[in-house]
Amino acid sequence: MKTVQTMLAEAEAEVPRISPDEAKKLVGRADVLFLDVREPAEVAASGKVPGALAIPRGLVEFRADPASALHDAAFDRSKTVVAYCASGGRSALVGKTLKDMGYDNVRNLGGFKGWLEAGGEVEKG
Repeated sequence: MKTVQTMLAEAEAEVPRISPDEAKKLVGRADVLFLDVREPAEVAASGKVPGALAIPRGLVEFRADPASALHDAAFDRSKTVVAYCASGGRSALVGKTLKDMGYDNVRNLGGFKGWLEAGGEVEKG
């Protein structure tokens, strides 16, 4: 049986972290998808990384799978996906899930708070 801590450790081992400063250089690039996996109320309250696709963690698999009726065309396995959430746990788990689904270039930005503290730009959610 796996615990949340085990699952997070596995995800952290598989999905590299990216610093807010590294991530800032990727904003606006056509080959990068920023993915905000927080709940809609969280995004509405604080905004998001400019251009980020806001999809709650529970729907990511359905939006990322081209065979799904809910597929979002913004998902492209050739892009670098930079996921983030409030503190980094949900985005780590999503990152591992995306890697399991064939997305090879996935990064975990961690928490949105770190983005804000590093002076990252914000757009309304």
